[in-house]
Amino acid sequence: MENIVKMTAEELKDYEAYKKAQAAKAAKKQRKENLETYTKMVDEQVSITIPELQSLAEQLSLVKSAIFENFQSLLDMKKDVLKMTSNGQRSHTFTSSDGKMRIELGVYQLDNYRDTVNDGIAMVKEYITSLAESNETRALVDMVLKLLSKDQKGNLKASRVLQLRQIAEEVNNERFIEGVEIIMNSYAPTPSKTFIRAFVKDDKGEWKGIPLSITDAE
Repeated sequence: MENIVKMTAEELKDYEAYKKAQAAKAAKKQRKENLETYTKMVDEQVSITIPELQSLAEQLSLVKSAIFENFQSLLDMKKDVLKMTSNGQRSHTFTSSDGKMRIELGVYQLDNYRDTVNDGIAMVKEYITSLAESNETRALVDMVLKLLSKDQKGNLKASRVLQLRQIAEEVNNERFIEGVEIIMNSYAPTPSKTFIRAFVKDDKGEWKGIPLSITDAE
């Protein structure tokens, strides 16, 4: 006959608390082990993936350099055949004779200005803030000041300067026009990264870009 251990209510309460504490301790230990396993797996996967991506980046760099080098000879020939002179063109498009493949090569350009741009901005602001505060002129003042606002790098956007010139021509104020001209003459863009875009036509005759970045790849 089995011996049955009887516990008092107090003993049962202590026993239940003990079991709960042990379960919590075991769960904490398991979480720690799971976290250690996860961390180890992350380290292993990252250490495998990074070299693969580095290798891919190196291959892309080599291919990109080779493409620009190969097409440079075509650009030189194009200038010679068409008797072209350098006009600051920043991009070039090459399309196959059957019209099914196209490559675009070029260089991005960053807006940049010489220090004299500040003199032009000061002249424009001097004129624009001297206008009477009517409803019409207030809208003009707000528009011009917005166009003169600089980006995070402290530069004006070239597209906004073009808009500013249009407004100056419409207003036809000599001081305003002179200030805008100083701004435009201060423009000294700097080349940024080169780019390559490639396209092929699908069965519907629509151009489809070839994904050349790992983000665009499907």
